Amino acid sequence: MSEPALVLWNTATRRKEPFAPRPGRPITLYVCGPTVYDRAHVGNARSAVVFDVLFRLLRHLYGPERVRYARNFTDIDDKIMARAVAENRAPQAVAAEFEAAYRADMAALGCLEPTFTPRATEHVAGPCGMIAMIEALIARGVAYVAQGHVLFEVAKDPAYGALSGRPLDEMVAGARVEVAPFKRGPADFVLWKPSRPDQPGWDSPWGRGRPGWHIECSAMIRAVLDEETIDIHGGGIDLVFPHHENECAQSRCAHGGAALARFWVHNGFLAMGEAKMSKSLGNIVTVRELLEAGWPGEAIRYALLSAHYRQPLLWSDRLLEQSRASLDRLYRKGPGAAGPSPALLDDLNTPAALTALPDGAPVLGLLADPDWFRRGIDAPAADLEAYRAARAARDWATADAIRDRLARQGIRLEVGRDGSVTWRRA
Repeated sequence: MSEPALVLWNTATRRKEPFAPRPGRPITLYVCGPTVYDRAHVGNARSAVVFDVLFRLLRHLYGPERVRYARNFTDIDDKIMARAVAENRAPQAVAAEFEAAYRADMAALGCLEPTFTPRATEHVAGPCGMIAMIEALIARGVAYVAQGHVLFEVAKDPAYGALSGRPLDEMVAGARVEVAPFKRGPADFVLWKPSRPDQPGWDSPWGRGRPGWHIECSAMIRAVLDEETIDIHGGGIDLVFPHHENECAQSRCAHGGAALARFWVHNGFLAMGEAKMSKSLGNIVTVRELLEAGWPGEAIRYALLSAHYRQPLLWSDRLLEQSRASLDRLYRKGPGAAGPSPALLDDLNTPAALTALPDGAPVLGLLADPDWFRRGIDAPAADLEAYRAARAARDWATADAIRDRLARQGIRLEVGRDGSVTWRRA
């Protein structure tokens, strides 16, 4: 029996390619997770939901026991430290608060917990940790020490830029690349930097300090997935350069030329109005704000899947309203077939897969809420009993008044053949 033909767009080759597991090996997926210094906005959630669908699809196609999915938490970062100083508390407390918030928000959107959720601070030291990887890069002559920093020397890696596929000077000009007088080249990036006494730090051969951002993921991939080359590396399109390009370079050089990933999969931006949704622009809405405003997590998830993952998605209340209405209609239709829509095998074409619902709902993470029509509202038992009694007494005026009042509250009453009264959200 032949295996299903899953096809994914590979950023590294800039084309769709058939995906097949390597014989006798687990299927390994790594996705760059959040820096936990604030609540996740709905643009952040798009990546989590997209790769949750891929995780579910891989599990369905090849068996849950064969798929290993890691999504990290960056819990050491300048933004975390800045918030800690502003709020007069420990950076670890800030990171713990927003890690818990992220887990809760993504669960509310129906995302499965990944197989592994490593924290950066857990993988600084150790045989597969960041310090060990930096030492290997220095030994191979592709990294150097300067003023308490360790930097990767981009000029020593002939393959640098292959993932992005653009000239290096063009990429550097268009990205926020740190400028420092001790760099040998403008694109050289920090692997290790010194920490002040009041900042978190670890002892290292280069002094007390902390890792740069890019080295974190390379070390965590090697540590938790136990492979130099994984199957799929995912994240937002904004991570292609410099983050993923730098990950590629340092892992390739540390592991004797082995590619970090066979497939690179990136989701597109989510926009509110004309601009990409981002904290720096101030045009964000958090997942928690949407949930507290009464939007069901499943409606948010449906909305995030309504455009192809590689395309931009324009966010609006109208999109949420349409998504909730679609789910109302689908819940009334009842369950469908469990298997995924063939559209999902074609580079996760979720818009086409949504048109096939309710078939394939489990792989999309939808239509699993038995209380969908009761969610967020409550019909008082006294009202139901009063409505039933009024009907039994043929007091139609009273029954109609109760029915109309509840309808204005979003509650629809339904009468069974035996005279029983039930309700659902209108």
